[in-house]
Parts: sequence; C-alpha cells; structure tokens
Amino acid sequence: MIPYQSFPSDTHPTPSHNEEFSQQPDKPEEACGVFGIYAPGEKVAKLAYFGLFALQHRGQESAGIATFEGNKVHLHKDMGLVSQVFKEESLSQMPGKMAVGHTRYSTTGSSLVANAQPAVVETRLGPLALTHNGNLVNTPELREDLLRRNCNFLTTTDSELIALAIGEEVNRGKEWLEAAISSFNRCKGAFSL
Repeated sequence: MIPYQSFPSDTHPTPSHNEEFSQQPDKPEEACGVFGIYAPGEKVAKLAYFGLFALQHRGQESAGIATFEGNKVHLHKDMGLVSQVFKEESLSQMPGKMAVGHTRYSTTGSSLVANAQPAVVETRLGPLALTHNGNLVNTPELREDLLRRNCNFLTTTDSELIALAIGEEVNRGKEWLEAAISSFNRCKGAFSL
C-alpha cells in the first residue's frame, strides 16, 4: 500500500509527511479499504480475505481480491460484503505469493460490479492489479489525456485511470517504479494505493 498525496508544484513533501510510515516499515499498515500482502508459501487469498473482513467498515458496496502467480493474475470481485463475495471455493482457486484487496464505498463511478476493485490492466511487463481509495480532482483531464493516448476504459472510476496511467507509462518503456512515480505526478488529489 502506498499512501500518496500530490502537492502543488511549488511545494515539496518533507520527510515528516511520511515520518510515521518510515519509522515502522515492518509493522502492518492499513488505510481506507485497501489491503496488500506478500507471503510466499502462505494462502494469500485467504489472508487477504481476513484483511478485508477487518476493513469491512471502510466499504460495504463491493469487495475484490487479486492474487499473483508468476505473470498471471487471479481476480475475484463482486457486489456485496466480503463474506458474501468470497467463499472457500473461490479463495482456494486463487494461488500466488502476493495479493491486493479492496472494500468499496463509491465516491467516483457508479455502483456496478465493473467498478469493483482491484482494477486490472495488461502491460508489457505483465498485468497490474491496483486497489485505490481516495479522490482525484483532475479526473476529467486525466481521462482526456488517456483517451488521446488510445487507452480503453472498462469502468467509470478514477481507480482505473490511475491503473491505466501507470500501465501506459510501462508500455512506453518505463519500469514499474518509474512508471508509478510519473503517473502519480499526473494524478492530483489524495489517495492510497
């Protein structure tokens, strides 16, 4: 999970903006309805389920989990509470050593299963599954910019815009971190990923 806030171009964040986070990097962190885990050898889908169950109060509209197995993403998302969306059978079909999950309370985009997260986009480096909570204040401009770059939209959410922006930067030759930083500079608002 990456807490992020954009700043006007004439100001820059100081270390104190992330002081608490940087002082406790090994302590589990939670923000909004976003959950992530890396645990080789563990059943990460089930662990993500429990993480989302603990975050259920952050969003009760929809829930989703994506697990990563090599270069393949296993995605399950639907409308409803975490306990309604996931059953033992669906979790057992989601192998991998890392996972991201999300509980949604919509602020942008309609209440539809298509808008449930994680948002998944394909890139030249493999798939990207992104979970996001927060609001972008430049959604129309970012959408227009991505349209000009021939991106295809499957949802009406600003979450997909962030995923597409990162994916588009990767497809133009950047590595993950450089693509994320470049995309964050295009996204204005406050959010957690």
